[in-house]
Parts: sequence; C-alpha cells; structure tokens
Amino acid sequence: MLVRIFALLLALLSWPVTALAELSSAANADYEKAVLGLNQMSFVKKQQTLNQLMNTPAFATDPRTVPVLSAFAEGQLFFSKSAQRLVTIEAVNEGMLTKDILTGESLGVLPKTDGKRVLINNGLRGQVKGALAGLQLASSDNATRMAAAKSLIVASDTAFLPLLDNAIAQEKEEDVLRSLAVARSMIQIKSEDVEQRRKAVESLEGALEPEVITALTAITGKTGNGDFVEPDESVRNAAQAVLTSAERTRAAYKSVEDVIFGVSLGSVLLLSAVGLAITFGVMGVINMAHGEMMMIGAYTTYVIQQLLPHHIEYSLLLAVPAAFLVAGLVGVVMERGMIRYLYGRPLETLLATFGISLILQQAARSIFSPLNKAVSTPEWMSGLWEINPALSITFNRFYIIIFSLLVFAGLIIALKKTMFGLQMRAVTQNRAMASSMGIRTGWVDAMTFGLGSGIAGIAGVALSQLTNVGPNLGQAYIVDSFMVVVFGGVGNLFGTLFGALTLGIANKLMEPMTGAVLAKILVLVFIILFIQRKPRGMFALKGRFVEG
Repeated sequence: MLVRIFALLLALLSWPVTALAELSSAANADYEKAVLGLNQMSFVKKQQTLNQLMNTPAFATDPRTVPVLSAFAEGQLFFSKSAQRLVTIEAVNEGMLTKDILTGESLGVLPKTDGKRVLINNGLRGQVKGALAGLQLASSDNATRMAAAKSLIVASDTAFLPLLDNAIAQEKEEDVLRSLAVARSMIQIKSEDVEQRRKAVESLEGALEPEVITALTAITGKTGNGDFVEPDESVRNAAQAVLTSAERTRAAYKSVEDVIFGVSLGSVLLLSAVGLAITFGVMGVINMAHGEMMMIGAYTTYVIQQLLPHHIEYSLLLAVPAAFLVAGLVGVVMERGMIRYLYGRPLETLLATFGISLILQQAARSIFSPLNKAVSTPEWMSGLWEINPALSITFNRFYIIIFSLLVFAGLIIALKKTMFGLQMRAVTQNRAMASSMGIRTGWVDAMTFGLGSGIAGIAGVALSQLTNVGPNLGQAYIVDSFMVVVFGGVGNLFGTLFGALTLGIANKLMEPMTGAVLAKILVLVFIILFIQRKPRGMFALKGRFVEG
C-alpha cells in the first residue's frame, strides 16, 4: 500500500516537469516548422513566414531568429535535401561542410548538389533587415541600437511605425533617438495625409543621411509624364527648403573632409620628404634613390608580417624600427660606397643615385617578384570614424597623421638635444671648422645619410597601409617629396612640415574642381612661379650649401 501511495505522489510531482518538457518540445517543433517556411518557392509565402516569426512573441524573442534572418538576408541560408533542415555551408575539397543553423550541429560533408540556396529578392531583403533592426533595438548596447536605427532609415516601411514609436518612447541616448526620429519621418513622408507629410518633411531639417537627401530629391522631382511626384505644393516647398539647407551643410562638411584628407596626404608627404630634407637639404645630395628607401621599408613590413602571420596586431609596431634599421643601413652603404666620392658634384650624384634606384627596383623584382604584395591592416587601424552622416575619417589615415607628427617631433628632438644632432648642425654650417674641432665629418655624413634613409623606410611602413607594396612604390612620391623640400625651404625641417601640409591640402581642395592630374600640374606651376620669387623657399636655411 505504501509503495502505491509513493508511486502516485511521484507521478503527481513529475507531471508538471513532463508537461513542461512536452510543451517545450511542441513549441520547438512549431518554431522549426515556421522557419522552414522561408524555403518555399513563393515570395508571398516567404513574406507570410517572416510576419509569423516577427508577430509571434515566442518566435521573435527566440535567440535563433537573429542568426536565421541574418543568413537569409545575406544569401547564406541553404536547405539540405537529405537532412530536410535549414543549414549554412562551407566549401571544402570533398563537398560542402554543412551545419544546422538552428542547433549548430555539424551534419558533416555533404555533396555539393545536396544544398539548395534559400532565395530572397530585394524587397524581402529590405524587410528582413528591418525586422532584424527591430530585434536589435531591444539591445542594451548603444552601437547595436544605432545600427538598427540606421537600417530602419533605409527600410522605411510603414509596418515598422509601431516598433519605432515604442523604441522612441524608451530610448535615452540622444544620437540613437535622433536616428529613430529620422527613420520615423522617412516613413511618414509616404503618408496619405498631406499635413502629416509636410510635418514629416519639416522634421527632417538637419538630417544629412544620403537616404534622406534621395527621398527629398524625389519629392521635389517630376514623373516621366511631367507631373510632380508630390502633388501638394506646400509639401514640395518644405522639401525644397530642407533639401537646400541639407546640401549646403553637406557641402561645408565636404570641404572639411577635403581638408582632413589633405592633412592625411600632407602627413604622407611629410614622412617621405623629411628624410629627403636631411639628405638633400642638409648634405646637398640629390638622392634619386630616396623613393626606393620607402620601398625597402614597405617590403620590410611585408616580410615581418610573413614571419609573424598570427600576430598582425603587433607586426606593424615591430616593422617601424626594423624598417628604419634596414633602410638606414642601405643608406649608409650607399654613402660610404659611392656618394662620399661625389660631394660637390650634384649632377653626377643625381645620375649615380638614379642608377642605384634602378638596381634596387630590379632587386625587389628578383626577390619578391614584380607583382604587388598586400600588407594586412591591423584590426585597431581598420574601420571608419563616423563623425556625422556627412563626415567620416578612416582610422588608418587618422593614425598615419598622428604617426607622422610623432616621427617629426622625434626627429626635431634628436637634432636639437643629442650630440649627433649638434655635430650634424656644426658640419652643415661650417665643415672646415667642425673638422678642426675634432668632429669626424665623414662619420657624420654617413650617419646623416643613414638617418634620412631610415626615416624614408618608416614612411614606407605608413605607405604599406594605404597602397599595395611593389617595386615602383616610391616612384609615385619622389617628385612630390622634392617639391615639398624646395617649397618649404631647403634643409629647414619646419619648412618641410609647412610645405607638406600646404601642398597636401591644396591638392585635395583642387581635385574636386580640376581632377587629380590637373591639380598636380597646377601645384607644380605654382611652385615654379614661387621659386622664381623666393629661390630659397618659404623658410630659408643658412649653411655651407645654401650660401655657396
């Protein structure tokens, strides 16, 4: 009797657990059945499946919904015929490595014919992205919610109005709230109510997103029949006023962006020219192989990344001193082996260094092949810093600006505060007097040439993050480097800084109006005319070569 009572109590206690397990299993089966609806041939039925997923709270909050819809929107969702499941696949030699997208379970390698892509069209893709944005608006991360709000600006579907109203009511972050308001207005400009359309257009004042500009332009335009797209004149006038203001603001930010890009170009020119300012300006040597020193620095970066393929984040930091040493050593060998015999003969120096540049280029082709080599960008240098929808800066350019200024500051400190800098300045001003004071002028010449070449190698590290590495890398910058040195003042480092930034900004400001080639020509003509008036450049440096 006691055994029967105990068994009855055990059954009563286990019933809720069993019932819950059965309910959970049934709910999971319902979810899997609903998701499989995405594989139907009819896009209308796919739309119905999407609505079911989003309008059923249990489905919408299921953690599997986001990866399923993301894969669907990106065209990476497949249906396995043998497993009868939705899967993701990865190509391998034997076939397709297949994984169940709902469970993450690996189904092994299946034949390539087993997987059928779940098709999606542009209209449905936009709605899926909007649905994903709706799910992401519930995130606690500001960046995730901002990305979701921006995707809703693109989607601009009336079905998302309740979602936006709810998100606006709960949002506390000002930037996210502004993007949500823009997304809401983008939907309401399609309203059938004239007053609501006008208020929506007016609320877009100050919005700079490209989608907003496109929508406002469409409102003020005409159809193929010559009729206005927007029939109400007050809405058209409001749209034109907002559009004019937005275009004016975007033009101002475009000018700011051009200046920033000019500073970025000027920073690259500074790195490439500051070494030349030492070898050409201080020593009086026309080094046509200066561009190849930059090439050597870039190839050094490439080699270090090949040696440390799993440490890309640190390889660039190691490449800076390595490139300085390698390029500097090559510079010292050049100076000791040839250039020291040609001081005072600039034409012969030019021809000799031009020959060396050809030898170094051919050596690079023989060692690394004539093909360009790609240098990976560390993750901390990748991406975009978006200040606002009309103004953004890539991180790699931002870091190069900072890096160039740090290198320049380090060089100034080295020349002003070290014994080598003192000796170099003494030899520059009066070689005979410096020699009589016991300074080894030959050693100073070699180290000075090595310093200039080493800084050119550092410039090559920076250039490797902006362009592919190849044997002709330095040729694109050698002429610009000479122009910077001559314009700023031969041998004057602060003049080099001024000249690099001035020419970089001038190039970028003129390019939108004249084109890149004509802009360079105009800059060259300006420098020629400027040198006619001030042969010593903007900031003249006194020294034995300048005075002589």
